[in-house]
Amino acid sequence: MKQFHKFVVTGYFCVFGAGLCMRAQETPHTVPDSLITIGYTVGHEKNVSSLVEKVTGKQLKVDQITNPLEAIYGKVPGLTIHRAANGTAALDAVRLRGTTSLTSGNDPLIIIDGVFGDLSLLTSIYPTDIESFTILKDASETAQYGSRGASGVIEITTKKGMKGRTQVSYNGNFGVAVVYKSLKMLSAGEYRKVAQREGISIVDLGNDTNFLKEIQQAGLQQDHHVAFYGGRDESSYRVSLGFMRREGVIVNEKMTNFTSNMNMTQKLFDGFVQCDVGMFGSVQKNRNIVDEQKTFYSAAAFNPTYPNHKNKEGAWDGVTNASQITHPLAWMEVKDKESTSHISTYAKLKFNLMPDLSLQLFGSYSYNMIENSQYLPTCVWAHGQAYRGVRKSEALVGNAILTYRTHMKRHFIDALALAEVQQECYTGFYTTVTNFSSDLFGYDNLQAGALRPWEGTNSYYERPRLVSCMGRINYTYADRYILTVNVRADASSKFGNNHKWGFFPSISAAWNVSQENFMKRLSQVNNLKIRIGYGLAGNQSGIDSYTTLRLAQPNGVVPVGSSQVVSLTELRNTNPNLKWEVKHNLNAGVDLALFDNRLLLSANYYLSKTNDMLYTYNVSVPPFTYSTLVANIGSMRNSGLEIAVGVTPLKTENMELNVNANVSFQQNKLLSLSGMYDGDYLSAAAYKSISGLDGAGFHGGYNHIVYYYCPLNLFLSPYLRKSLLDKPPFGLFQRLSA
Repeated sequence: MKQFHKFVVTGYFCVFGAGLCMRAQETPHTVPDSLITIGYTVGHEKNVSSLVEKVTGKQLKVDQITNPLEAIYGKVPGLTIHRAANGTAALDAVRLRGTTSLTSGNDPLIIIDGVFGDLSLLTSIYPTDIESFTILKDASETAQYGSRGASGVIEITTKKGMKGRTQVSYNGNFGVAVVYKSLKMLSAGEYRKVAQREGISIVDLGNDTNFLKEIQQAGLQQDHHVAFYGGRDESSYRVSLGFMRREGVIVNEKMTNFTSNMNMTQKLFDGFVQCDVGMFGSVQKNRNIVDEQKTFYSAAAFNPTYPNHKNKEGAWDGVTNASQITHPLAWMEVKDKESTSHISTYAKLKFNLMPDLSLQLFGSYSYNMIENSQYLPTCVWAHGQAYRGVRKSEALVGNAILTYRTHMKRHFIDALALAEVQQECYTGFYTTVTNFSSDLFGYDNLQAGALRPWEGTNSYYERPRLVSCMGRINYTYADRYILTVNVRADASSKFGNNHKWGFFPSISAAWNVSQENFMKRLSQVNNLKIRIGYGLAGNQSGIDSYTTLRLAQPNGVVPVGSSQVVSLTELRNTNPNLKWEVKHNLNAGVDLALFDNRLLLSANYYLSKTNDMLYTYNVSVPPFTYSTLVANIGSMRNSGLEIAVGVTPLKTENMELNVNANVSFQQNKLLSLSGMYDGDYLSAAAYKSISGLDGAGFHGGYNHIVYYYCPLNLFLSPYLRKSLLDKPPFGLFQRLSA
């Protein structure tokens, strides 16, 4: 491998900004080769028989992003990312090849340097610390992670230290976020004229206020990152600190995030033992807008003759005849804060027992705490309301991997055996207090609230476990024919005794056509590989830890003698026969590289079917205690085509221009759903968008039933059907089962 060091300082003006950005950039210190990390193993790309997407550091755009996944947005076919509406680093949803389950568990597994987590783990690392992304999409490789990889896997490798003296790098950005285009509002004079023309009586306080502008601001954006790294022949280290601040376009909306990443590698006993240890974490603080829709709606509809300040009594002038409109500046006084603290630490010991045999021991521990604090003052909530809540989670993972890798003439064998255990713990509590005599205390003194609703206080505790074992073998003959087989079994504490274990095998094969003798004369073809794979993946994320157990919950306070005692009742219907939700996945693809790798083409077709879907459906009462039950009741099909093209029109010693494009086509279909459907009600707004009816009297949000023999603009609440009409209702439906 070639090594080089470079220190770059660049200056530029930010789009939508008014400041100069000075950036000291840490450049990659190695030229990437064909090595690639795939799950628990490391190998050459030419020996991979399945679809593996890799995005390296030089392809990442890490300036002015809040979440690391934004760096690969648009670079991976089939990957969709939905950002949260606020300015935080959180993501609403991430999908690899669409939705494959009716319950949760559709987000991919996130792995950072071997540490497992969900999407929230991404906020604990700074984007500049990332060396590469590896994305696993088909079951022939995600099967390595069993049930955790059912919806795909995104592996992140962070930058490590390198041989040489200690070096320092700095990366900084500055920008401003503004509303590009806002609604044009009536001035106070125009408002009066419209009211006079329409004959409407209004309250006129003599001011001229554009409340839409009053609630907006120019949000400052800034990033700072510094890293220290170096090493010797037998050891290397890297330490980094990051700071990120985002202000939203709404007043008081902001986010700050502090990150830290430390790792060290040490070789012992002449390379017989290699030790890797690391730690990364973050502290993120958010101030959110409680109800953005109502805030903007109130700002757009509020009387412009009202002032942008409080009256003499220290209160906001309100509107008495409009229940859905509140003084928009009053909403700016709402305190809604969230603080998230995360830390992950890991250690890995690799023993090179023989030239072809190694043993690796890995352990990791993660701790996450989220604290929510909210206070709704009396100007937006009658008598005020305070909320405090804390959620904590811990995850402990340990595994042992025995790897055998040998090369005998034209035969290459890579085999491993794994044993793994994972234990998680989720705890939390929250409380809500109302009826405050003053807004001075906020959520800092809950005792100042007179009322504590029965349902307003709660706590919980969960401790799921997962035990796994896996065997994997990768065989390559003459760098032409590749076969990979994975066999994994998972045992989850979430299921009953008869269905704890799930068996998830996979197999894939590939043909390196470009290595055949008849292809040698085609010098324009650098690589041509045909792949096919099939595998099973389990899913357990759609249920909580104790769905199969009979549980009790508090049901209220009752008098027993002279004391008050909390009564208990059964929490829900139990189903001890719950079993794994299983996804069958087929993937076929071709990779082509032409003209000295200046033209890259890749096409993949996938077809997956999910059976025994975990879902909630209606049951009869009696014999059941409650009207719903979680069961394995349906199936779903997911298919699609992904095409990626990469072109390098310019390539010199000092400059390279890459143009990449990808497109994906995806289709989901619910094949069957046994029992009675217990999904969300079809809202009026959604029905309008489906049917294409315009001006049909829809207001949105609530469920209505349409009747025959009635005018198109007449809609009745379902609860009024029996009392007003005897005619049957007209419903929209799709046949879901045979």
